[in-house]
Formats: sequence, structure tokens, C-alpha cells
Amino acid sequence: MPEDRLRTPEVEELLRAFSSLGDTEEAYAFLQDVCTIKEIQDMAQRLHVARLLAAGEHYTEIRAATGASATTISRVNKALNYGADGYRAILDRLERESAPEAE
Repeated sequence: MPEDRLRTPEVEELLRAFSSLGDTEEAYAFLQDVCTIKEIQDMAQRLHVARLLAAGEHYTEIRAATGASATTISRVNKALNYGADGYRAILDRLERESAPEAE
């Protein structure tokens, strides 16, 4: 496996920081401090696009619903299909958390 040049000590520390967040309020505060408003909005949009793609929506409907460009939709689709499965893991977890409890 080739060396992962992105996985620097600084990135590892950032990953540990995300992992240590206790709730959505802490996550929101941290994102506000480390990202611009536009970066937060862009990440939220990509997650929304991923959810719609995973649900089988077409690019035209996704673009209308999210305002995402065709390039963004294509990049998210590529990540869903050929990426590290980060979107899939999060989408699955969010789906499980929002599913009603079985009686």
C-alpha cells in the first residue's frame, strides 16, 4: 500500500479531536472555530448530496434540492462508489440513530 501522505501527525491530532467531541453542541462549536461558515455549509451540502445519491435520486433532482453543482454531485458520487466508505458509514449510522425503536 502506498504511503498515505495526508495522514500526518497534525491530521491524526485533528482526527483525535473530532473523536473526542461529546455531543452536537461541542461539534458545532469546534467546527465554528476551525472552519469558515462556507466550509461548514459546503460539508453539510455534500452530506445532503450523499444522502440523496444513496437514496437513488438523480443528479437533476439533487441539484434542485441542494443547489450543488454537477461537479460536487459527481465528486460525492465518486466517493460513495469508490472512496473510503466514510459517507456510507456515517449515512448508515445516522439512519440507525433516526430509526424508530422496534417494540
